[in-house]
Amino acid sequence: MLRIGLLLLVAPIVILMGVYFWELGDVRECAVNGGHWDYVEGVCRDTPQPFVSWQVRHPWLVNGGMLLSVLGTVLCMVGLYVKRR
Repeated sequence: MLRIGLLLLVAPIVILMGVYFWELGDVRECAVNGGHWDYVEGVCRDTPQPFVSWQVRHPWLVNGGMLLSVLGTVLCMVGLYVKRR
């Protein structure tokens, strides 16, 4: 139970950070080339675009990842609390 808890605790955070930094690379490349990133469409545009937060664009990914991390924390606590047989 402890191993599953640790996996659920760490994996969503790593996945969220990976997806976030993947998009950040595209945003930075767009800015270096003189464009403006369209966060809703995920493409580089010539005109300025409004900022749309990660939470608004991917609510299931963010909230689901955080819920899995909380579940992982609970499983870790239970795994540490229960004596091994």
